[in-house]
Amino acid sequence: MNLSIFFEPLNEDVFAALNKPRTLGAYITRFVSKFPDWRSADIAILGVNETRGRGETNEQDNPAASPARVVRKKLYNLNKGSGRCRIVDLGNLRPGINLEDTYLRLKEIVELLISHNTIPVIIGGSHDLEYGQYMGYEHLDRVVNMVTVDSSVDMTEDEDAPANKRQLRQILMHEPNYLFSLGQIGYQSYLVEPEVMATLEKLHFEAYRVGEVHRNIQEMEPVVRLADLLTFDISAIRFQDAPGYQPANPFGLTGEEACQLCWYAGMSDTLTSLGIYEYEPELDERELTAATIATMIWYFIEGYYHRKNEIDFSSSKFTKYAVAFNEEPDRMTFYKSRQSEKWWLEVESLSNEKGSRIVPCSYEDYLQAINGEVPNRWILTQARIG
Repeated sequence: MNLSIFFEPLNEDVFAALNKPRTLGAYITRFVSKFPDWRSADIAILGVNETRGRGETNEQDNPAASPARVVRKKLYNLNKGSGRCRIVDLGNLRPGINLEDTYLRLKEIVELLISHNTIPVIIGGSHDLEYGQYMGYEHLDRVVNMVTVDSSVDMTEDEDAPANKRQLRQILMHEPNYLFSLGQIGYQSYLVEPEVMATLEKLHFEAYRVGEVHRNIQEMEPVVRLADLLTFDISAIRFQDAPGYQPANPFGLTGEEACQLCWYAGMSDTLTSLGIYEYEPELDERELTAATIATMIWYFIEGYYHRKNEIDFSSSKFTKYAVAFNEEPDRMTFYKSRQSEKWWLEVESLSNEKGSRIVPCSYEDYLQAINGEVPNRWILTQARIG
């Protein structure tokens, strides 16, 4: 497939001054006149100036309204981190005739990129674009795990609500259904209907309030490490650190916490796409939000180049721990990486036909087990396996 037909090239005049020798801008190959060789890249950046999911009309004739444009100016000016840097910028996706067309275009692009082991980093656009990002995994013929960082849970049943308030419902109703787990990080209880939280609980999905993230962000690392795709709604970040969204929210994650979550995502051996949505440049007077997003992407890139390739649990890279119980389960198996010191938990299925799954966990889960308590992560995973 010729990907270039889906993208608008970047205006080189905007980025001409951003090629300082040690900055990312000097290392990222971008689409100006020639489409970059994305097949040999580790990460591909793409902008999606699609806002119809918010109930707006796309401002396609105003390049300055593109969220990705402002973020790029900040990102390209950041100094390159350690290690190699094989990154391309594909430009901005041409929106479809209607919103569904944009979803399908995004699906095709995500599908093609991840099939060639290139990670798409999507800068949107409204949060409903995560539906197109999610559909890009349909071809894998396996279940996938998704994590979304948001101050609310976009799962309303109101058909009159904007698309960016109901895309999680679209994902749950999508056929074929290949969603194994959903992790919701940073929600604020007063912004979420109790019925929505009851639905997440019924489906055995994980949900963490913003206060839980503040208290122990390290416990979010296994949640993110499980994910195949991560989506980030900028409204999850407090207004002081990211004012470029509406309505304004004085509470939420700090910019530092957002960067930490992106570092976790970059470090994860299983995560293959990142989407950052709901940035509105016209509300970002001093471009503080753009700087926050650019730094989040920088940490994601750094995390990626620090991956450990920890996927073979039978290798000598892991130490195996067996914890005995008096009741069901009679035994619980943990794995600890000798290199990164991260933990995993093996969860047995109730059905012998379905085998077991090894999922990321924390040291706290192991401590619970040796104290005779069954970790909640084990209970939720077994319930999803069936």
